[in-house]
Amino acid sequence: MSALRVWGPAVTKIRVRADGRDTALEPAGDGWWNGPELAPGTDYGFVLDDEDDLVPDPASRWQPVGVHGPSRVYDQDAHVWHDGHWAGRDLSAAVVYELHIGTFTPGATFDSAIERLPHLVDLGVTHVEVLPVNAVNGVWNWGYDGVDWYAVHEPIGGPDAFKRFVDAAHGVGLAVVLDVVYNHLGPSGNYLPRFGPYLKTGRNTWGDLVNVEEPAVRRFVLDNALMWLRNFHIDGLRLDAVHALADDSPVHILAQLSQEVAALSAELGRPLTLIAESDLNDPIMITPVAEGGRGMDAQWDDDVHHALHAMLTGERQGYYEDFGPISVLAKTFTRAFFHDGTYSTFRGRDHGAPIDPAKQRGQQFVVCLQDHDQVGNRAVGDRLPEITSPGRLRVGAVLLLTSPFTPMLWMGEEWAASTRWPFFTSHPEPELAEATAKGRVEEFASHGWDVSQMIDPQDPEAYRSAILDWSEAESGTHLDMLALYRELTALRAAEPDLRDGDLRRVSVDFDDEQLWLVVHRGAFRVLANLGSGDHRFGVSGEIVLSTGPATVDGDAVVLGPDAAAIVRVG
Repeated sequence: MSALRVWGPAVTKIRVRADGRDTALEPAGDGWWNGPELAPGTDYGFVLDDEDDLVPDPASRWQPVGVHGPSRVYDQDAHVWHDGHWAGRDLSAAVVYELHIGTFTPGATFDSAIERLPHLVDLGVTHVEVLPVNAVNGVWNWGYDGVDWYAVHEPIGGPDAFKRFVDAAHGVGLAVVLDVVYNHLGPSGNYLPRFGPYLKTGRNTWGDLVNVEEPAVRRFVLDNALMWLRNFHIDGLRLDAVHALADDSPVHILAQLSQEVAALSAELGRPLTLIAESDLNDPIMITPVAEGGRGMDAQWDDDVHHALHAMLTGERQGYYEDFGPISVLAKTFTRAFFHDGTYSTFRGRDHGAPIDPAKQRGQQFVVCLQDHDQVGNRAVGDRLPEITSPGRLRVGAVLLLTSPFTPMLWMGEEWAASTRWPFFTSHPEPELAEATAKGRVEEFASHGWDVSQMIDPQDPEAYRSAILDWSEAESGTHLDMLALYRELTALRAAEPDLRDGDLRRVSVDFDDEQLWLVVHRGAFRVLANLGSGDHRFGVSGEIVLSTGPATVDGDAVVLGPDAAAIVRVG
């Protein structure tokens, strides 16, 4: 049995409607209301003041018929866990794999995703990062329009299926990181403002600001994060766009979260990881709380992505304008950020702050060649195989998986998937669907994209086209690419030098004119030739891996065009 408790300072009375009758909740002070105990499986909702419409519980654990329907009492203890052996995994030797449950498999559920976990193990993945799973309106969605933060989206399986997925992942040695969104709520199904000041004046890019300075709302966010880690056995959280959290409290909510998660980690006896997506390029995110920082374990590093992408594709529009020369990549590989107080042309101002390589390690920066944002936020959702050559694609894989950072793969990247991943929604409200499509066109046009071929996000084909075609990975060039990724992850796991995160031990030789670079990684040299002809590198040693013609010629390695090689020296 579960006793109801809800924060509703904006209302004068609340009734719970369950089992065909209404029962008044009792005021408990500070805007809180207490209600009766309800048995697991009971459908219920709240009736506010003298209204008669039923609204879901703000902290509903289960929304079986959607975000506008009744809540259902969920028994957190009903699932029988089989991961008692699981000791957890930190990021010290991690390879992260980002996926979206709704498009990872044709089945589009947690249970169908479980069937593909052996593939991830064979690939050499250690952490599975799942895009947001909380309840959203409609059937398919990226997940960032969530409104019921405590409930798991029913069309992909609901809460029980999510627990089965985590249990199965742990059973094969995979940690699970969940993407959570606390900086805004979705446009449909958000009933929180009817209960109280969950939102405050002001907006960020995606919606109204969440009022994390209000103690009850702050607790609502913190308890949600702890729920995933405790009740769903999640190993880490990726916190979406933390730069959009407005908090002037004496202790920033991220710092408080890191302290509470550290305490939970000690209680559970396994590592729990917090990864921030931040646009600030500021090491304050990964600086310990005791030193005035936010205490995150890691943060996404877009500058490394931008440097790799611009170098491999030649694109310079939008935020790629300052990226492209190999010298930019050289800086990011040794200093993590390119913009670390330098002028950002895209932003029109100085941006970022420098890291201290003596304090910040490479593993604290999650980097990628592709991810849901960098693919899905292109006008047509085209992946790298459409916009660069096969040779350069392989060069990118080598540089990513021998980098001093925590590498992250985007689902299907490992076999150079041809399926696009455009932005897609299934908003039932026509006016919202129209506004979403219009806003997306305007956003893409402002970034310099050609929107003439853009598919309407509401068109079901936008969603269907994003589902991975697993048959591709079984043959031809796709199978060859998969073999390369497997070889690279195995080499990274076997050779500490290739995953060493001490940025003081990384150096890069390069030539922006002849388009070559050499990354020094302990006993290894990672060579890349992006020029149109062979290049002779003054490096001697054993060629451990190459993606194109490579030969040892005396005290040098000759590497063909658009190719990379890993050489063991000495």
